[in-house]
Amino acid sequence: MNEYLIVLNKDEDTVSIVDPLKREEVKRIEVDRNPHEVVVSDDGKKTYVSCSLGNKIDVIDNENFEIVKRIEDEDFDFPHGMDITKDGKKLYLASTYSEMIYIIDTESDEIIKKFPTYQDKSHMISFSHDGEVVYVPNIGSDNITIIDVEKEEIVNHFPVGAGPEGVAADPTGKHLYVANQGDNTLYVIDTDDYKILHKRRLGDVPIRIVFSPDGRYAFIPNRESGDLSIIDTKHELKGEVLPWEIKRIPVGVWPGGTVFNEDGSYAYVANNKTNDISVINVNTLEEEGERINVGIHPDGIAYLN
Repeated sequence: MNEYLIVLNKDEDTVSIVDPLKREEVKRIEVDRNPHEVVVSDDGKKTYVSCSLGNKIDVIDNENFEIVKRIEDEDFDFPHGMDITKDGKKLYLASTYSEMIYIIDTESDEIIKKFPTYQDKSHMISFSHDGEVVYVPNIGSDNITIIDVEKEEIVNHFPVGAGPEGVAADPTGKHLYVANQGDNTLYVIDTDDYKILHKRRLGDVPIRIVFSPDGRYAFIPNRESGDLSIIDTKHELKGEVLPWEIKRIPVGVWPGGTVFNEDGSYAYVANNKTNDISVINVNTLEEEGERINVGIHPDGIAYLN
């Protein structure tokens, strides 16, 4: 089966389809205005693209990479972060400025429910490891909203650092990692009681967190400092096992969307201001080879196999 990277060029309203093995773009398609985030359906047949300034979700057929549907709603106001439930049947979406959460049926691609967070700038969607909880970082409220997936309702909020954006649960299910772009920190949080276990300094404006498939590393792109923080989740230090930044890799200007391939041997980082993709060898923790050229200001990125 072919491998592809799906890269959103947010300031030219296009999507680049990239062959990561040949390291070249194979197709570029036009989408609605300002594509920001992207997620691939569990069966690999569809890709969802949130077009934030167009206030639409474009649905792409992955067989021929053509748009087959546009999802709209009167309360869309900068639709942004998305992810799909563990059973693959529903897509959760955060609309940043209307502070709404949407639930979309992935078979019909119709909105089936929406509700407000009552928080400021609800921006991303991240599921717990078991898929039972959705975490929504609220950039303006400096907190995380917790949504019960079975009940499809908000059950709590808890405070974090300034301007949280990147959020991801580690594969053990025990910890939630939060990147706070306002104070350049990583919080590692206990998912049982939501208490902060560790705080770590990162680069300037950390905006995403992505775990390697085996859970060993968390990769965090730092937008303003142009680098990638490598967190070893099982670093041993003086007899303790702690999450620790073991390296900071220079990449392109304004790194953002980051994704691993299926076996975790490579990671790909979208560099917003250099219009390219950095290829990171996970075994050596080095940028490898020439960067892959794409469109203007690539941001969201997904892996399709």
